[in-house]
Amino acid sequence: MKSTLPAFWFLLVLLLQAPCLGETLPRASDLKEIENLVHAEIEKGTIPGCVLHIEKVGYPPYTKAFGNQALVPKEEPAGLDTIYDAASLTKVLVTAPAILQLAENRQLGLDDPVSKYIDGFTGDGREGVKLQHLLLHTSGLPPGLPLDPPWEGPQEAIRLACGQTLRSQPGEKFVYSDINYILLGEIVSRVSGESLREYARAHIFGSLGMRETTYLPDASQLHRIAPTDHTGPESSLVRGYVHDPTARWMGGVAGHAGVFTTARDLARFARMLLAGGELDGRRILQAESVGLLTTNQLPSDFGSKRGYGMDIHTGYSSPRGNLFPVGSYGHTGFTGPTLWIDPKSKSFYLLLTNRNHPHTKASVVPLRRKLGTLAAQALDPHKTTVLNGIDVLVRDNFKPLHKLRVGLVTNHTGRDAKSVLTADLLQESRNVDLRALFSPEHGIRGKLDQSDISDSNDPVTGLPVFSLYGKTRKPTPQQLEGIDILVFDIQDIGSRYYTYLSTMGLCMEAAAENGKKFLVLDRVNPLNGDSVNGLPLEGETSFVRYHDIPIRHGMTAGELARMFNAEKKFGTDLTVIPVQGWERRMYMDQTGLPWRNPSPNMRSLTQAILYPAVGMVEYCNLSVGRGTDAPFENLGAPYMDGNLLAQQFNAIGLPGISALPTSFVPEASKFKGETCQGLNLHLTDRKTFRPVDAGLALAWLLHKAYPTKLGLEKADTLLGNPSVLELLKEGVDLELILGQLTGYEAKFQERRRPYLLYPE
Repeated sequence: MKSTLPAFWFLLVLLLQAPCLGETLPRASDLKEIENLVHAEIEKGTIPGCVLHIEKVGYPPYTKAFGNQALVPKEEPAGLDTIYDAASLTKVLVTAPAILQLAENRQLGLDDPVSKYIDGFTGDGREGVKLQHLLLHTSGLPPGLPLDPPWEGPQEAIRLACGQTLRSQPGEKFVYSDINYILLGEIVSRVSGESLREYARAHIFGSLGMRETTYLPDASQLHRIAPTDHTGPESSLVRGYVHDPTARWMGGVAGHAGVFTTARDLARFARMLLAGGELDGRRILQAESVGLLTTNQLPSDFGSKRGYGMDIHTGYSSPRGNLFPVGSYGHTGFTGPTLWIDPKSKSFYLLLTNRNHPHTKASVVPLRRKLGTLAAQALDPHKTTVLNGIDVLVRDNFKPLHKLRVGLVTNHTGRDAKSVLTADLLQESRNVDLRALFSPEHGIRGKLDQSDISDSNDPVTGLPVFSLYGKTRKPTPQQLEGIDILVFDIQDIGSRYYTYLSTMGLCMEAAAENGKKFLVLDRVNPLNGDSVNGLPLEGETSFVRYHDIPIRHGMTAGELARMFNAEKKFGTDLTVIPVQGWERRMYMDQTGLPWRNPSPNMRSLTQAILYPAVGMVEYCNLSVGRGTDAPFENLGAPYMDGNLLAQQFNAIGLPGISALPTSFVPEASKFKGETCQGLNLHLTDRKTFRPVDAGLALAWLLHKAYPTKLGLEKADTLLGNPSVLELLKEGVDLELILGQLTGYEAKFQERRRPYLLYPE
């Protein structure tokens, strides 16, 4: 009789190597927050609906359709089989892989000049543009083809592309350009002898089993295709035809846009990349080509990182701004699609949506960022052990608050690791007698961006909410009646300007004056606890400069409470519940804790890191990007020249940061509705970046360029150092000004040491 033992042992090995039975990633508990987010964005009208797919190799994937694929002329529910316009994902689904395939077959070379394949691409330095420059968006070509006057046909598009003037030398700078991929698509067709549509079907989609991914989908699929907006014929939606006007004028087939796809097919493409170019026994790309597509091929001094197609996550930009690790890669598209892949953990998430239906108004960027963070958390099999103070308090059954009447100073950032509000946790605990809530700037839910916020009642707990950003910024004796202890739980961002710590200090004063205890539920400093950068505070304190600490102080709220209590001699009966598992070197994205916008215009860790720099000049006559998708990443004004400023700022050579010229139109705040020219700031190395140095450099440079328009004197509102302000106004050498920082910083490092709760 034949033995079954070998088969048994083989099965046992497979079981031991597989994930534990019953274990799933993403976890159901994490998916609830993801689904709530998507439903909320649909309710807000950001998107009509979507299909979301989250997957980690070796675990069952999560795929779900939300909302509608169409809203007008009638509602049509979205389904897992809904077909979406992939927009710019076309660049990485078709064009870049096709070029790499042809290079593998030695039918072309990535170092070949474009003029070798397109005769008219000559003159004006075009002979120096190579295929790799097109792939990396470093050709010097402008972002897109002109659409006025109207034109038609792919050959006319190529003629127009050949006539575009280079705006920089090839390889000199990164400028995302559709023209690059329009030319690449034409080269694929000329070299292969096949139309781009046929090439994609035969060599990519067909080989991968992407059965419903194509250019120009068949009319029989129309009922499953998500429409976009009214860019097409008057009074009709674009449906089944590419939304991008350039691709549409080219006949619907182009190297930069035109592909339609489903979540199932896009997931197969992602699996192929994670498997090194192969899927189900069929090789699409060599592993070396996958590396070129998905790892950085730009010089190290460039602000952006790109593969031959993919955007590389540096840890400082978005979606970029999410918790997917540094080195993860992906691409997005105008109509809303997103594909993001982490090769280290072999996981990815994709979002297919038609955010420009029935109109193009809402931005999907914040949703991408939040989904990236939540998906990364949901896919992490080793979730963080970092606990904020509230998590420690819950674990210890609220022991420090037993038999005490509590007033809670909090907002929407006061939550535990499961995203439950601290106010709700205290209200529901049998061991806590919660009597009142106190709210800081931006209100109890963190959504108000106004200078005077009134008292109110919390609809969930039914408790009174006393505003500390209205008639008073300090609790009154009447408000503290019937309270034994004030508890503070708000997420700070690590900058002296940010007013939440001023609120904490004023509450500590009130507690001491009225004989109340004070407890801080500590939270991590999102900018880390090592880096210190700033100038001494001269003159009087204020709500935006509450104490003499550096602009980037490197301390937690609990540590600063200890400093305030000692140095301001409050005599407050103070207790701090420390964070557990946090190390001073950690940024927020290294803790596994979720990012929640602490205020309406602080939407990512990147913006928090830049805030001490850009915030320094916010009171001057310029916009810092409030009312745009990228506050504190952009700054400018109608009177500025972004090209000149970017050149001058980059010439200063500050570590860890570079700038690109930009233009933007704020929808709120300064210069609302006006076109502003200025700078888009890029973090290139957050470890070496010194924000106060950068802020002083910006103030120095802008005043030098626009001395009568900037209003530099208003910068002292946050800078708090008239001596340095005077040096800036006089145009003293910038190096001499920056040299004044190091001595103060070293002294502060010593001064803060007695108050630190976490080892240096």
